[in-house]
Amino acid sequence: MDLRIFVEPQQGATYGDQLALAQRAEQLGFSGFFRSDHYLRMGAGDPLPGPTDAWTTLAGLARETSTIRLGTLVSSATFRLPGVLAIQVAQVDEMSGGRVELGLGAGWFAEEHAAYGIPFPDKRFGLLTEQLEIVTGLWATPVGETFSHSGEHYQLTDSPALPKPVQSPLPVVVGGNGPRRTPRLAARFAAEYNQSFPEKAAVAAQRDRVRAACEEVGRDPDELVYSAAFVACVGRDDAEVARRAAVIGRDPEELRRNGLAGTPQEVLDGLAALREQGITRVYLQCLDLGDLEHLDLVASEVMAHLPASA
Repeated sequence: MDLRIFVEPQQGATYGDQLALAQRAEQLGFSGFFRSDHYLRMGAGDPLPGPTDAWTTLAGLARETSTIRLGTLVSSATFRLPGVLAIQVAQVDEMSGGRVELGLGAGWFAEEHAAYGIPFPDKRFGLLTEQLEIVTGLWATPVGETFSHSGEHYQLTDSPALPKPVQSPLPVVVGGNGPRRTPRLAARFAAEYNQSFPEKAAVAAQRDRVRAACEEVGRDPDELVYSAAFVACVGRDDAEVARRAAVIGRDPEELRRNGLAGTPQEVLDGLAALREQGITRVYLQCLDLGDLEHLDLVASEVMAHLPASA
């Protein structure tokens, strides 16, 4: 089982907070550091310090880390024009030496769009589909050739399709729990399909929908990585679990049911159950970015005890 760290900086984190956590995650051997792409805090609470832009942040982290993979889970198709996004991601990939992954979704948080003057159309799935077509098409166009696209939402004419990412292909993550359209997009475009905070009992069924979508388009379903994201709240004993849950405003028992929470052994058992449902990568959502000791505990008492064959 591959473990990655996933953060939500819009809830209250500076670039320095993210850098400290990313560097600790790298030192401890987590394979990835991914962040959300949001511009507004969700729920009540102190709005300071305000949002940080995902790809600006990742560009900085690319230069201040050396081995850990970096990316979004997930960027919103409403935030950037696809040609600009392709340039941004390719540039950050070069800055990182080829360690970047692009998670891309349709967007859903209407309030952040209103707060920062970003258009928020009622129907966004077509935007996402065309963005995936354009971004991957630009990157795949051979050097010296041009790329054009004539769609409902975007038109590109004779683009030089530059710059290219270091990675070829650069991994694209398609996330979401929809039963029909999202699996089809994953089958067409993704290196990884991610279920974000799914009902645990539904994980295998959704994975099977994606596998079926791959077969429909003639793709080997085993080419994809199947991943899931869950809130992490780990403690050496019940008191430590309760303390960490209180800091993030959650109930320990609710986190045990819906996240990966409890003692290290409880979390190991939860990971084993996910592995049985075909999940091979898990994003641990760490909501308290200042709690570096949380990462230390997960690394020493959970990650270090995962079976080598998993």
